[in-house]
Amino acid sequence: MVDPVERAFLGVERSATGQRWLPRLDGAGQNRALAISQIHGIPELIARVLAGRGVALDDAVAFLDPTLRRLMPDPDRLTDGHAAAARLVAAIGRGEKIAVFGDYDVDGAASAALMVRFLRHFGVDPEVYIPDRIFEGYGPNPQAIGQLIDGGAGLIVLVDCGSTSHESLALARERGVDTVVIDHHQVGTDLPPTLALVNPNREDDLSGQGHLCAAGVVYLVLVNALRLLRAAGDRRAASLDLLGLLDLVALATVCDVVPLKGLNRAYVVKGLVAARRMANPGLAALFSQAGLSGPVTPYYLGFLIGPRINAGGRIGDAALGSRLLTSDDAGEAQAIALTLDTLNRERQAIEAAMLVEAEAEAIAEYGTGEGAAVIVTARENWHPGVVGLLAARLKEKFRRPAVAIAFDANGRGTGSGRSISGFDIGRLVRAAVEAGLLVKGGGHAMAAGLTVQRADLGRLRHFFDERAGGPVAALAATQSLKVDGALSASGATESLIDQLERAGPYGSGHPQPVFAFPAHRIADARQVGAHHVKLSLVGQEGARLDAIAFRALDSDLGRFLLSARGATVHLAGTLAADSWQGTRRVQMRVIDAAKPT
Repeated sequence: MVDPVERAFLGVERSATGQRWLPRLDGAGQNRALAISQIHGIPELIARVLAGRGVALDDAVAFLDPTLRRLMPDPDRLTDGHAAAARLVAAIGRGEKIAVFGDYDVDGAASAALMVRFLRHFGVDPEVYIPDRIFEGYGPNPQAIGQLIDGGAGLIVLVDCGSTSHESLALARERGVDTVVIDHHQVGTDLPPTLALVNPNREDDLSGQGHLCAAGVVYLVLVNALRLLRAAGDRRAASLDLLGLLDLVALATVCDVVPLKGLNRAYVVKGLVAARRMANPGLAALFSQAGLSGPVTPYYLGFLIGPRINAGGRIGDAALGSRLLTSDDAGEAQAIALTLDTLNRERQAIEAAMLVEAEAEAIAEYGTGEGAAVIVTARENWHPGVVGLLAARLKEKFRRPAVAIAFDANGRGTGSGRSISGFDIGRLVRAAVEAGLLVKGGGHAMAAGLTVQRADLGRLRHFFDERAGGPVAALAATQSLKVDGALSASGATESLIDQLERAGPYGSGHPQPVFAFPAHRIADARQVGAHHVKLSLVGQEGARLDAIAFRALDSDLGRFLLSARGATVHLAGTLAADSWQGTRRVQMRVIDAAKPT
C-alpha cells in the first residue's frame, strides 16, 4: 500500500514548472494541526499552516502573538554585549567624537541609522562612513579607518562588518583608538583586535541569537546602553522611543532574508507597527516615491524599499541609504528618495540588458540547463554591482545554482552565486578557493561571492561540474512544491487573509503558505507590464478570483497559463491583499500550474 504522504497532491506528478506537488504535512503533522485547532480553538487552516512550520502544540497561542517582552533575551547574554554598551555610554558621557562604519546594503544602512539616531538623542552627532562597493569592497579598510582617526574619531563603531577585519582594527589599536564591532556574519576562532566584538555567531557566544541580522544585534546593544544610561541617571533616557526605531530593524530583518523565527518575528511584527506610523521621514519619502498603497507589509519592505536602498550601493553612492534613514529633514529625504528611485530604475535597465546576454550565453553553453551542475556566465562589460541579482534570475530560470561574473579590463572577475534549496554554494566556493581556482571567495548555503582570474574560468567551470554534478542532479530529479492545503475561489476571502497574517510574517525559515486551487477555469490570461501574466480564475461554484504570475511571461509557467486560456487547470500559489485606490481585494500569486489528470 502506498503511503498517502508520498502521493502527489491532486495527482500532480509533473507541473508546468517540472515539479511534483506534495502535501506539506505528513501524518504526524496532520495530527498536530488537528490538536492545535481543537485544543486552542484556532481555525483549522491556520493550524495546518502552524504545524507545517514546526510550531509545537504548546507554543501555538504564543506564536500568534510574538512580543519583545517574551522573546528578547537579556542583552548581557551576548558575548561582549555589556562591554560594547558600556563603551558607548562612556563616549556619550565624555562627548567623544564617534564614527560609525557600516556596510553598503540595507542591513548596513539600517544598522548605521539605528546607531546614529540613538547617539543623536544623547547629544552626539557621529560621522558615518559607508565604503564604495566597487572600489573599496566589503568591510573596513586601513585607509578608511586611518581617515576616520585623522578626523578626530575617539571611538569607531563598526556595524554589519568587521568580524574578520584584522588589519584595519589592528591599525586602530596601534593608533590608540577603541573599536566596537556589532555584526552577525560567520567568524572563526581567530578574532580581530577590538574592544568588543558583539556577534551572536561567535563560537563562544551562547545567546542563541545567531539568526539575527546586524540591525537586530545593534538593537540589543542599544537596549543595553539605554539601561545603563537610565541607571546612571541620564534624564534624556526617559524620552527616547526605542520601540519607534523598530521600523529600521524590521526593514533590515526582511531585506537580509534572515530566518523569521524567535526574536526576528517580534522585530518584524512590532516594526511594521512602527513603520505604518511613517515617523521616519526617509522611509516615508521612499514609500511615497515607490507608490505604496495600503498598510506597510513585509512584501513592501522587501520588494519596494529594499531594492531602492540597495540601488545606491550597487550603482550609485553607497552612503545614500544611511543618509536617507537618518534624515529628519523632509525635503532632504524626498530628494534622496527620488535619487534612489532613479538609481533603481537604472539598475533595473542594467539588469535587464545583462540578463538578455546572460541567458543567451547560458543557453549556448548549457542548452535548457537540465544537464548542468552550476550555470556560470561571465562578461567584461557587466556591472559588478548587479551580478548578484543576475545570478538570482538565472537560478530561477534554470532551477540550478548559478554564478554571474563581471570581468574588468585586467581580467579580474567579481562574481556572485545563488543556489537552490539543498545545495550549499558557499561550501562549493570555499572548496574552489582551497583548490587555488579563486583569488578569494566565501558565503553561505544560498549565496556566495568570489573573485577569479579570467585564465581560471574554464577550470572553475570544470571544477563546479565535477563537485556539484551529482548532488545537483539528485536535487533536480526530486524537485517538489509543498502545498499547505486546497482552496476554492470562494474561500479566498479577506477574512482568510487576516487569519493568515496572524500566523506571519512570512519569509526565510517561515515560508508563505502555498495553496492549491483545484480545477479552476482560466477565464482570461494576458500579459501585463513587461514580464507578468494576469489571470481571471473561475471556481467550480462560479466564484471569481484575480491572480497574477510575476516574472512568468517568458517562462514555462507563463507559456502554460497563456495557452490554457478557457481551460480548466489546477493552480498553486499564495494569497495576498492587494490595495488599489483605497479598495482592498484578494489576489492569488500563481507560482505553478498543472493539467488535471
